[in-house]
Amino acid sequence: MRTWKSLSLSMILAGTLAGATGAQTQTADQTQPQVGNSTAGPVTTVNQAVDRMIAREHDQNATIRRYSPIIETYIQDMKPDRDMGAVPVRDHYFLGQANLSKGIVDNSMLGKRKGKFDQFNPVSHIGGFFSTSYVPEGFLQMIYLDTTGFDRQHYQFDYVGREFLGEVRCVVFDVTPLPKSGKGRFKGRVWAEDQGYTIVRFNGVYTPLAGINGYNLHFDSWRLNVQPGLWLPAFVFSQESDLKDLFGNHIRFKSQTRLWGYDLRGAGREAEFSELTIESPTAIQSQAANPQDRSPIEAEREWQHQAEVNVIDRLQRTGLLAPSGEIDKVLETVVNNIEVTNNIDIQPEVHCRVLLTGTLESFSIGHTIVMSRGLLDVLPDEASLATMLAQQLAQIIVTKPSTDQWGFNDTTNVSTVDALNQFSFRDEPGDVQAANQKAIELMKNSPYKDKLGAAALFLKQLDAQSKALPALINPRLGNGVTIGPSLISSGPQLQPGKVDQISALPIGARVKLDPWSDRVELLKSKPIALLSAREKMPFEVTPFMPFLTRYQKPGSSVSADPAKADLAKKEQQQPEQPQQQHQ
Repeated sequence: MRTWKSLSLSMILAGTLAGATGAQTQTADQTQPQVGNSTAGPVTTVNQAVDRMIAREHDQNATIRRYSPIIETYIQDMKPDRDMGAVPVRDHYFLGQANLSKGIVDNSMLGKRKGKFDQFNPVSHIGGFFSTSYVPEGFLQMIYLDTTGFDRQHYQFDYVGREFLGEVRCVVFDVTPLPKSGKGRFKGRVWAEDQGYTIVRFNGVYTPLAGINGYNLHFDSWRLNVQPGLWLPAFVFSQESDLKDLFGNHIRFKSQTRLWGYDLRGAGREAEFSELTIESPTAIQSQAANPQDRSPIEAEREWQHQAEVNVIDRLQRTGLLAPSGEIDKVLETVVNNIEVTNNIDIQPEVHCRVLLTGTLESFSIGHTIVMSRGLLDVLPDEASLATMLAQQLAQIIVTKPSTDQWGFNDTTNVSTVDALNQFSFRDEPGDVQAANQKAIELMKNSPYKDKLGAAALFLKQLDAQSKALPALINPRLGNGVTIGPSLISSGPQLQPGKVDQISALPIGARVKLDPWSDRVELLKSKPIALLSAREKMPFEVTPFMPFLTRYQKPGSSVSADPAKADLAKKEQQQPEQPQQQHQ
């Protein structure tokens, strides 16, 4: 018999419920592999550091081209606001699979796009003086520092010092293109980890400026150590606060680009196959000696279950669904609390999974509730999370969503690019309305019944920004966030200027995504006291600041090293200076 389980709200807000151990610091003997004779031996001078960094970046360009990750770019056009500083007024969403072996190619998963990619030009004019268009390949380009001439013949390198990015100590250089060095060169700052001298972060802009109808954008690009010696692009933040076009119009925006799905071919599944074991011959003989046919009802249930498994497996193989993990257990605990306090017992048990896209949506497949990473990111508290889960739980109870069409394996055998066009889990408006009514009933009998004001506040904030953020709110596979006017009206008044009223969180506030394995876990960040209402930023794009670590094999544990922490503090206060040489 299931029982109600208590979840600490403060722990959820702090992101400490993820039980999976994050990547830890790599031990000293697990250094990056050296490439070529020019990279052998210790680095003792600035010139040696530059040579090592240049060689590694050339290797990086070749390595990155071997992969075809999923790339998601979300952009918010901003306008100045007297009270909030700046607020989003329009948004844009792109999702595709990159084909890096063929250059800067982003195959859209959302259908055909208009416009043509101009290298280094993510923004161009369309449809008159006052309209601009964002080109997703322009943001994909930002995973590369320079693909054609990153060397001393094209750049000047000025050593800045050493700095820790998370646990990874880096050497820092300012990089400036030399005169007449060509088009599309990078100007800005680079951070290279000090074992293999791989560039792990670069922050700046491509120069010179793009053509007459386009613009170069400032960006901050990050790479993560996803396998031994392997650093791959994971995050790009881009922003312009007051860019002007040829006609004096202002272009203000913020964008986040995320990459994942590097290991979609599933090397882990091959390892699992090699570990298969044969069951006891006695057990096999016992089953054979007691054959039992399935009744029509059992056959129908098995067919529905197999269809559910087919869909879940295909969504995971295409990189749209995270593997099972600790976040699923958190969601299932909340679902269990709702079921127990409502005296219902759904069989087979309801499970939860995480959709990896950033749009705000959820849906159910058979007895599996799927909630998007984007929706989990912005929910402010446990009661709001429970309300979203109750909607899909009610869908399972009231409408019993059918999975008949997915029982044939050919219907789910689709590529990553075609997945969004093949699958749809949106419910009919009448079914949604019936489920919403049941969801409110479930919540009023749940442990969260006294905290529904927070959920109502979230829905009010979403409604207030729905016109400005249709790309974020528009679901791609399932249902949007709809609970009903009765719950919204029961909540407190929305007060944007009130610091202690948190109606929704910024994008990326909850979930951390491993770009190699596609696994997700809750961020382990502590709650921060807000200084002003401008820091609330509900549903808004913010910069990336990942805590970099060196790759550690999953399951292994590395204890914290106090001496290393002290060294990090000293290094940041008094950066070590390699011997200066003329460059």
